[in-house]
Amino acid sequence: MSKRTRDLLEVFPIRRIENDFLISIHGDYSACFEVLLPEIFSLSAKVEMIGTHRMESGDFRDMNEIWGKAINVMPINTIIHKQDIFTVDTYKPRYEVKDSFDKASERHFNERPFLTHRSLLYITKTHPNRQNLSSISTTLVSGRLIPRDIGDPRQQEEFMDALAQFVSILTSTKKVGLRRIKADELFNKEGRPGILERYMSLDFTGENVPLCDTQMDGDIYVGNKLVKFFSIADVDDLPDTVYTHNRKESLSSEHSTINVSFAAPVSMMLNVDHIYNQYIFKMDKNVAFPKLQQRSQQMRAMSTFSKANEVNARLIDQYLDTTAETGYVPVQCHFNVMVWTEDKTRLPQIRNQVNSAISLMGVRPRENGTDAALLFWAGIPGAAADLPVEDRFWTLLPQACCLLNQESNTEGDLSTFGVKVVERLSGRPLLVDFSDVPMEERWVTNRNKFVLGGSGSGKSFLTNHFAKTYLSGGTHMVIVDVGDSYEGLCQMLGGKYLTYQEDNPIRFNPFYIESRKRPNTEKKQAIKALILSLWKKEEEAMTRLEETAISLAVTGYFDSLQENMAVRPCFNTFYEFLQGDFKQMLQTKGVSTNHFDYQAFMITMEPFYEGGEYDYLLNSEDSMDLLQVPFIVFELDNIKDHPILFPVVTIIIMDTFITKMRQLPKTTRKIILIEEAWKAIMKQEMAEFIKYLYKTVRKYFGEAWIVTQEVDDIINSTVVR
Repeated sequence: MSKRTRDLLEVFPIRRIENDFLISIHGDYSACFEVLLPEIFSLSAKVEMIGTHRMESGDFRDMNEIWGKAINVMPINTIIHKQDIFTVDTYKPRYEVKDSFDKASERHFNERPFLTHRSLLYITKTHPNRQNLSSISTTLVSGRLIPRDIGDPRQQEEFMDALAQFVSILTSTKKVGLRRIKADELFNKEGRPGILERYMSLDFTGENVPLCDTQMDGDIYVGNKLVKFFSIADVDDLPDTVYTHNRKESLSSEHSTINVSFAAPVSMMLNVDHIYNQYIFKMDKNVAFPKLQQRSQQMRAMSTFSKANEVNARLIDQYLDTTAETGYVPVQCHFNVMVWTEDKTRLPQIRNQVNSAISLMGVRPRENGTDAALLFWAGIPGAAADLPVEDRFWTLLPQACCLLNQESNTEGDLSTFGVKVVERLSGRPLLVDFSDVPMEERWVTNRNKFVLGGSGSGKSFLTNHFAKTYLSGGTHMVIVDVGDSYEGLCQMLGGKYLTYQEDNPIRFNPFYIESRKRPNTEKKQAIKALILSLWKKEEEAMTRLEETAISLAVTGYFDSLQENMAVRPCFNTFYEFLQGDFKQMLQTKGVSTNHFDYQAFMITMEPFYEGGEYDYLLNSEDSMDLLQVPFIVFELDNIKDHPILFPVVTIIIMDTFITKMRQLPKTTRKIILIEEAWKAIMKQEMAEFIKYLYKTVRKYFGEAWIVTQEVDDIINSTVVR
């Protein structure tokens, strides 16, 4: 027996495109939009239980209400067809990266599958006779004349005004974007496939879309793709209650909740090629409700034959009463999941995935057979009016909006600079900017970061990854650490690792300045603070004359270096300056021992001079200007309780970062990271530095990062807090 074949153009429901509207063979006209939805897991939700009643608020509730308000302004005989297209793509590595570790990462993620998503919206103005077509009366071509009201200018103007209001209301939330799709995107132009060609070939990603035969006798084939439909088309299949969102159990914990939209299981959570079609028909209740009342009376009259008739009559009456009491807009709806595959052996697996996804919504799965061809035809952009009336069910507009897909995925890297992380659903790598984009979007007022997690939770792993990424982008970073978490990274990147060991004690040369330039005010203040901390303990008072004398010593020493370039800047030569020129300076000014105890001062400085107990500390022969070192790690574990070494290292840290902050170009990012060093920095000098740091770091394109296991380390310390 030969198969019946027809040229697709003879029966195709869309006959022309005019002023960016799709015009159907029956005179229906449709405006087409691309919908930009918020990223999945980014919407907030709050649930309060009042008795047994669940009260919802937050972004999901707001989105539901906005969709309802937007649909409500549309005139009767309008169809909202939202078509969310999900296709499986694979990650394509970027081998142009230079770093060997980045190349290894790209190879690791090569061809990792993930879902791409595009959300399309077709708003169709039709006429009453089209709204009530059954599958018996629906044909693939019709010779009937276009109804008069379709060409009524007043109705067209009313529709255009309502369409403008629809767009304005829906985009007022700033969470939803709408982009009008023009004629050249709807149909092939200059070799670029349009939306119509892509749907009829089920190819939504290829640059060149081949023409495909469509077979609709028995199973549906588009080219070599086998198509199946699973519909939500009967109110009896729905749960007793629908919600704006649900908890995602696999990503939630006892103390935190991750929420997704109610339709997420058949949208972003369904990892197969599929389309989620959502239809909302805005009916004329003055025409539809008398028919429902008549049907209720007929069922009640037949209740003697079956109790089910009495139940159905009661449900219809309840629906009519609820509509009258709440004022909610009554609508007809249909939702279906359309899947396809070129490998028929995968069909059982796909069927199980789809049925499980629908079941997660609390809906009874229903696979379509004989009417699958009609569902495919109604899915053509602009042909929503061809959906048979028996595949729809009555509900209220807020409940219908709960079944709309409200979320999307991330299309790709969110910025050109950032940290490589992976998407939670598919594990696809994404480049995310955690510093500049949040500032530009005004989500935050500074770039500072706080990392909190228990032992073994991965804090150091995360911060090492962040540090490597930022450093590869030209950032200067200073780390205050306890526990050697960054030793390996420092060695790999060629940074400066400063730690104390018995056989290799920590060494500095704070007097060294690149190119023997004169020190600026901050550098002089840092060295002055260093000398004062070596001289007196924290609790000892310091007179104004003593501070002035130290300032004169520091200034005089650097002046002498300019006069004699052969002198090597270090503490040894500074001490020798104190023995000679500084002593003579005090005598010239007539400073007596009662005002400044020179002998006591020199005895206090002597341990740091050549031959003294700490002669190594400030006389490092490694004349490296830390200003030019991008990565510096101060490891404080072995000296955090040392009365001499710790104050010195504290001042060096302060001087190092403040110098970077002040002298490096403002286009260079500067980061100071304090990890698990709270006990070490619970000193007044360091606390004052951190306080100053948080006030000023933002102004110099800087960031302060804090990493800890215990919040109490911060909030229980009056010094740190």
